[in-house]
Amino acid sequence: MTEDSKNLRPDMGLDQVDRKIVEELQTNGRITNAELAERVGVAASTCIARVRSLVTRGIITGFTASVDPRAMGLGLQVLVSVTVRSGARQRIAELSEELRSLPEVMQLFFLGGVEDFIIHLAARDSDHVRDFVMEHLSAHPAVSSTRTSIVFSHHQNPVQA
Repeated sequence: MTEDSKNLRPDMGLDQVDRKIVEELQTNGRITNAELAERVGVAASTCIARVRSLVTRGIITGFTASVDPRAMGLGLQVLVSVTVRSGARQRIAELSEELRSLPEVMQLFFLGGVEDFIIHLAARDSDHVRDFVMEHLSAHPAVSSTRTSIVFSHHQNPVQA
């Protein structure tokens, strides 16, 4: 590993125990400390101290519940690619903030390349998607074009160290 690549991917002082704790918590964030300690092979007091350290150092950034959008009445997921007008580059931050505040937006990716954003959107149906695109994107003065793709299936791997 070169010195430059070390700077791009700092290990944040993670040893094998820390890495195993992160792996286990990504699989099940509700695991008890006792079970987590047993799985990683350390005492419960050591485990809780390690988890607290991982949080303090910003390696673990939070604990959330994964919710199936269909259970919330949002049975359709789409990816909307957005290109910003070349004369409106100064409005990218404003557009980003607007999009982040919308409840339908599950994820927002700011990109380098042909498209400026990809929006992962959860919607009730195709009418909901159309209304979202028309109201928040097509009518926005900074947006040049959009392209919408339906998500048939989605899988997310845990972060690997």
